[in-house]
Amino acid sequence: MVKETMFHCPVEAALSLISGKYKCIILWHLMQRTHRYGELHRLIPQATPKMLTQQLRELEADGVIHREVYPVVPPRTEYSLTEFGRSLSPIIEAMCDWGKENMKQRILSGAEE
Repeated sequence: MVKETMFHCPVEAALSLISGKYKCIILWHLMQRTHRYGELHRLIPQATPKMLTQQLRELEADGVIHREVYPVVPPRTEYSLTEFGRSLSPIIEAMCDWGKENMKQRILSGAEE
């Protein structure tokens, strides 16, 4: 169920969807392709299973990702971006570009010290 919230600015609305310890990292990986839970956990090893599950559930509840459960033994669950989730791609890509540029600058400035 999507929560009804009153936002005071557009940035607050965007952050309400992507703020969370691992949400942007999850979205980055799902922008590349569909992933199973175990794959996401291997890609984000710092996330505890409980935290990863919580973040995935919140993204699903907000309509950002789709969770597909296949009726096989053992159960197989795949996560992918919804059309709404794909609309966040430019934001995540901009964050990635900013991070690459600034990580490079910090590494270079740290080497000069």
